[in-house]
Amino acid sequence: MPLIQVTRSIAIDDREIEESFTRASGPGGQHVNTTDSAVMLRFDVWGSPNLPDMVKQRMSVLAGSRLSKEGVLTLRGDGSRSQEMNRREVRERLVALIQESTIVPKKRRPTKPSRSAKARRVDEKKGRSTVKAGRGKVRLD
Repeated sequence: MPLIQVTRSIAIDDREIEESFTRASGPGGQHVNTTDSAVMLRFDVWGSPNLPDMVKQRMSVLAGSRLSKEGVLTLRGDGSRSQEMNRREVRERLVALIQESTIVPKKRRPTKPSRSAKARRVDEKKGRSTVKAGRGKVRLD
């Protein structure tokens, strides 16, 4: 049972990943028309027993349109002419997405500007106002 180590506490089973191979588009000449070098990786995020619920929720948000309504993440890799390199690249992207999902975002603490900061702001506004007022037409009386 080979495991893919994501973090110290999270490892996903290789059997949870489903890969299929298709013909890639782009450069490669006649080679592109004969080999299935593009990789389509599917990973059932919601059905994975190895991911904590909080990671699943954050991953659902981060994945966006790459996640189906059933909770299956689909990644496509066709950047290389080699099937093995495309497999490696797609798996690295999956691991990176899971690692990014493990990071808990910090809660925003609402803050108020201090009284002195408000006073400085008003003083700067008054200063700019006098500078701009001095740019008017000069009257010759």
